[in-house]
Amino acid sequence: MLKNGSRPSYTKNLLQHWHDFRLKLFFEGILTGVFAGAVVVCFRLALAWVGPQRDKLFAFLSSSAFLWTIGWLACLMGIGLILAWLIKKVPMSTGSGIPQVKGILAGLFPAPSWMKVIGAKFLGGVLGIGAGLSLGREGPSVQLGAAAGQGVSRILRRPGIEEKYLLSCGASAGLSAAFNAPLAGVVFALEELHKNFSPVVLASTVAASVTANFIARIFCGQEAVFAFQKLPVLPFHYYLHVLVLGVVVGVSGLLFNAGLIKSQEFYGKLHRVPDRLKPVLPLLCAAFLGFVLPQALGGGARLINALPQMHYALVLLLVIFAVKFLFTLFSYGTGVPGGIFMPLLTIGAVLGNVYGTILARYLHLEPVYINNFIIFAMAAHFSAIVRAPITGSILIMEMTGGMEQLLPLIMVCMSAYVASELIGQGKPIYDVLLNRMLKKAKAAPLMANEGYGEEKHIIEKVVGLEAPICDSMVCQVKWPENSLLVGIRRGDTELIPAGHTTIYPGDYLIVMSAAEKLAHVYSHLQILTGEELVEA
Repeated sequence: MLKNGSRPSYTKNLLQHWHDFRLKLFFEGILTGVFAGAVVVCFRLALAWVGPQRDKLFAFLSSSAFLWTIGWLACLMGIGLILAWLIKKVPMSTGSGIPQVKGILAGLFPAPSWMKVIGAKFLGGVLGIGAGLSLGREGPSVQLGAAAGQGVSRILRRPGIEEKYLLSCGASAGLSAAFNAPLAGVVFALEELHKNFSPVVLASTVAASVTANFIARIFCGQEAVFAFQKLPVLPFHYYLHVLVLGVVVGVSGLLFNAGLIKSQEFYGKLHRVPDRLKPVLPLLCAAFLGFVLPQALGGGARLINALPQMHYALVLLLVIFAVKFLFTLFSYGTGVPGGIFMPLLTIGAVLGNVYGTILARYLHLEPVYINNFIIFAMAAHFSAIVRAPITGSILIMEMTGGMEQLLPLIMVCMSAYVASELIGQGKPIYDVLLNRMLKKAKAAPLMANEGYGEEKHIIEKVVGLEAPICDSMVCQVKWPENSLLVGIRRGDTELIPAGHTTIYPGDYLIVMSAAEKLAHVYSHLQILTGEELVEA
């Protein structure tokens, strides 16, 4: 940690040598990618091993005495107690992890111990997902990567100005390593976490994401996550079906978001059930489903890969869709470590299979194109729920290993996005979950400084086309207290702001804030630059 006396000189030096800072951050992004990639690859390999073991276990239990099943139920109760203990011990390890990362970057939460987060998230994710809960590895991988980025910052004794960037690098690297999708990792960090395309964030996250993906491909293979054979190019006369699919999936996404909140409220109202026993409920449900519908267990990657080959009957597909949908809500509501990324993609894939099968049966769609609608629905479901259509399009393109479907992917994602906006007019799910966490922690301070004292932070915000400060001079803007506008980047030109400097759409504002006021300054800047305000 820098000594108090050296902090002002460090900040001044950073601003005077902003170009060198960006270059240094690029190489620190590579280091973050190595660390984050290693952590996420271990997490991914552990889950890849435990899934087949669960299948073998249920095959054994199906042909053995009932006493063995009783023993497995007792083990599940033990796992539930461990998960509840982890949540209580490390509250920031709960759920997906992406809302926590967003909150830390915005200064709404204190940065917890990175080692505790990695330990609790890793163990909790392996136990919960491995036992059969309908949760995914991708959200936890983002948080594991972000914690690894924080670890790099703390080990190198970097100040808070750099730590925020390294957290973003780690989050991008985590998604990249989880999905073998480096480009999606970068775009996710820009579109969802930062909601602007900062050149500083872009360069460092690219370095981290590509490095983590390189490590993932060494240990997990270079093939795409979803083993779809080369899909035929969809003819243009089927594109109307693509747009209709986007609307259908958009409605499913709205129902999913609403159900996810209702599931958390449901567990909150179970006052007669102690908190330590609540994770046991979905685990016992997983034990039942393991005998009657094992396709609903786990994240669902294997189910997605099975859809093109198994050719499930339409009725069975509808049953799988309904059970997977409800079981995901039931699993996530407990707050155990685990994400919704893969389950929501699985639900979308099954819905796309249903849609394609109906088209083939009743509207003369050539059956060879059913698999196209499976991947279209995955991307659309992600876009409707997360409200990040660019990430959704790129993510599915990378995960299926082909660019031929990019045009219909973009179309279906935008269709689902617009439908969800027009019908539901709600917020993206990670913003909603973040708001719920803030309300739950209303008595807690927004920013605990964990050793940073009077440390300063740099915030980069892009000015939107309809932002309140567009075409205003710097002296006319009511800037938030405890902040200082230290730079404006316009294209390749970096301006030193003066009172008469006019702010135009597309300008990148570089604002310095005291650490303890970061949340207030960040929220105020969201209003000034035209971003949607996250309600605390």
